Amino acid sequence: MGTGSRRQSWLAPGAVRPAVFVLCLLPFAWLFAAAFLDRLGANPAEALIRSTGDWTLRFLCITLAVTPLRVLLGLPALARLRRMLGLFTFFYAALHALSYAGFDMGFEVQEIARDIVKRPFILVGFCGLVLLTALAATSFNAAIRFLGARRWQALHRAVYLVAGLSILHFFWMRAGKNDFAEVALYAAILGALLGWRAWRRLAARKAPPPAFSR
Repeated sequence: MGTGSRRQSWLAPGAVRPAVFVLCLLPFAWLFAAAFLDRLGANPAEALIRSTGDWTLRFLCITLAVTPLRVLLGLPALARLRRMLGLFTFFYAALHALSYAGFDMGFEVQEIARDIVKRPFILVGFCGLVLLTALAATSFNAAIRFLGARRWQALHRAVYLVAGLSILHFFWMRAGKNDFAEVALYAAILGALLGWRAWRRLAARKAPPPAFSR
C-alpha cells in the first residue's frame, strides 16, 4: 500500500467518523457534567452562555479549515467530515442561543424580541443563528437534489457571512469589558481561512485557459 493510500485509509468513514463524533461531543459532555456537579463557578448561567459561544466559534473555525487542509495536505477524504463538523457548529450555536434564552431571559418570547431589537450584538447573533439554521436544514443530500447543486452551493456560501457576523457579535459583546484579545485571535483565524479562499478564487480566474490539442 502506497503512502497516499495509507494516508487516506485512516480517513475512511468507518474508521474516523465515530471518533470525530465522540470528540465533538466532549465539550457538551464536559459542560453537562460541570453543570450537574455545580462546578461552573459563581455565575453558572454566564459560564454556560460564554462556553457554548466559544465552542461555536471554535467549531466554525474547524469546519472552515477542512477545505484548506484537504487541498494543502492532499487529503480529499477530509471532505467527508465537513458536514458533521458544520452540524456540530449549529449544535453549539443552538445551545448558546438556548442558554441565553433560558438563563438570561427565562424563555420570555416578548422580552427576547425586545432584547434583539435593543442590543445590536444580540441582533447580529440572532441573524447568524438564522443563517446557520438554514445551512443545517439543507445540509443533507435530499436538500441538494431539491435545490440543485448550483443553488445549494450559493446558499452554503452564507457560511462566510456567518463567520463575519460571529466575529462582530463577539466584538460587541467584549466591547463593554474592553477585552479584545480573543476577538483578535478568532478574527485572525477566520480572516486567514476566508483569505485563502479568496486567493484561490482569484488565482483560478487569472489562470490561463487549458490548451486544446487537435
